[in-house]
Amino acid sequence: METMLIMKETHGFIRSIDIADHLGVTKPSVSYATKRLRENGYITMDSKGLITLTDTGMAVAEQMYARHKLLTEFFIQLGVDEETAHTDACKVEHDISVKTFDAICQNVKKQK
Repeated sequence: METMLIMKETHGFIRSIDIADHLGVTKPSVSYATKRLRENGYITMDSKGLITLTDTGMAVAEQMYARHKLLTEFFIQLGVDEETAHTDACKVEHDISVKTFDAICQNVKKQK
């Protein structure tokens, strides 16, 4: 959903093929994921295959993207180059505990 938000902000629309290209995965993998997201009420898809985040989906995507941006900023503050910081933030944002993430937030705020 985070990638969908990025696609929406970048291109103004969301297509499965763009998601697959961005993530480096196959279109069938994206099709499977979008089916699950539709079933759970996070996205809708029109007859042309354009994807729209629902209000619930948008809220979740924005929260994920905010976590990603904050973690990227934190890693950069540690001296990590921007590309590596971005890549590592993608990996960490999904597995980090709330407690650790909150501690990182506090640290980033102190550094500003």
